[in-house]
Amino acid sequence: MQSQDYYVPAAAMGTALAFKVPSLVRAWRDPLLRAVCALLALAGLVFFFAAPSTIADVNRLTGVRNFSAPLVYSLLSAFSASCLVLIVNWRGGPAERTRRISRRWIAAYSVEVVVIVTLFLLGDTPVERLRDLDTYYANTPFIREMIVLYLVALTVAGVSMNVMCWRWALQVHGWLRTGLLIIVLGYLFNLAYLITKFTAVFARWGGHDLDYLSSDVAPTLASWGAQISAVGFCLPLVCQRFADSWSTWTTYRQLGPLWRELRAGAPSQGRSVRISWWSSAELRVTQRESDIHDGMLGLFPYFDAGVRAKAYESALEAGSEPVLAHAEADAAMVTAAVRARAADPLGKVINSAEAAGSPLPEGPRDLVRMSVVLRQSPVVAAARERAETR
Repeated sequence: MQSQDYYVPAAAMGTALAFKVPSLVRAWRDPLLRAVCALLALAGLVFFFAAPSTIADVNRLTGVRNFSAPLVYSLLSAFSASCLVLIVNWRGGPAERTRRISRRWIAAYSVEVVVIVTLFLLGDTPVERLRDLDTYYANTPFIREMIVLYLVALTVAGVSMNVMCWRWALQVHGWLRTGLLIIVLGYLFNLAYLITKFTAVFARWGGHDLDYLSSDVAPTLASWGAQISAVGFCLPLVCQRFADSWSTWTTYRQLGPLWRELRAGAPSQGRSVRISWWSSAELRVTQRESDIHDGMLGLFPYFDAGVRAKAYESALEAGSEPVLAHAEADAAMVTAAVRARAADPLGKVINSAEAAGSPLPEGPRDLVRMSVVLRQSPVVAAARERAETR
C-alpha cells in the first residue's frame, strides 16, 4: 500500500468525526458518544501515522530511528480498547457495571502501551524500516517481544469483539443487528490481518522469508477491516437518528390538520411567533403542540359536551375502537367549536354565564390521533356539516 492508501481512510474517519463533534460538544457526558468519537479519532490517527511517508517524517522529526513503531503500535492498541469500550457502552446495562468493565479494558491496554514503549527503549533498532519492521526485527531481543505483545493484544481485542458482537446480534433485530454483523465481518478481516502478521513473524523465526505477507497483504486487510468495522459502528447510530428524525417530522406533519383547523379561526393577536427555518424538528413539534393547546383553550367557551357525546356514540356504532372513538369525539367537538366561535364575532358566548361551565375534553388527549381523524373520520365530517348549517 502507498501512503495515499492510508490517507484516504484517515480522511474518511476525520470527516465522520467532524460530523460528530457538534453532538459531542452538546452532550459531552454521554459515554456512548464519547466512545464513538474516540474510535473515529483513533482510527484516523492509526491510518495517518501508519502511512510510510508519515513514518519517515515522524522518525526524522523526533531524531529516533523507528520511533513510529511504538507510536503506531500504541495507537492500534488504543483503537482496540476504544472498540471494546464502545461495544460495552453501546450494549448498555447497569451504569456501574458498564463503567467498571470499560475501566478494566482501558487499564489493561494502557499497561500494554507502557510495556510496548518500555520494550522499544530496551531494544535496539539501528536500521530504519518503513514497511517491514515486524519481520526485519522479528529476532531482535526486546523488539521481538514488543512485536508479539502488540499482535497478541490486537488478537485478544479482535476475538473479544467478534464474540461479543455475535452474541449480541443473536439477541437483537433491525439496523442494530445489521451493524453488529458488519462489525463481525470487519473484525474477520482484522483477524486475517493478524494471521498474516503472525505467519510472517513465525516464518522469520524458522529462517524463512514470507515478509510480503506482513508488508503487502496485511495492511490491505487491516484497511478493509477498519473501514468495514467503522461502517458497522456508525450505521445503526445514523439509521436510528434518521428514524427518530423521520418519526418527529411525521408527527409534525400529522399534527397539521388540527393545527390549521384551530389556527384558521384564531384571532390574529393569538398567532404564535414564527421560528427560524433552521429550528430542529423537535422544537417545531413542541411549538405546534403548544399552539394547539393554546387554540383549544381559546375555544373553551364554545365546547359542547353534547356534540362530543353524540360523536362518540356515532363512532362506536360505526365500528371504531374506544380509543379512536374518543379521538373522533374530541375532534368533532373541536371542529364544531371552531365554527361556533366564527359565528360569534362579538364574543357573546364568552361573556355569558353559561360559558363558565363549558367542558374541556376530559383526561389526556392524543393530539396526533385527533388531527388524523379530523381529516379522515366521517363522524367528524358530519359534526362539521351540522355546525356549518346552524
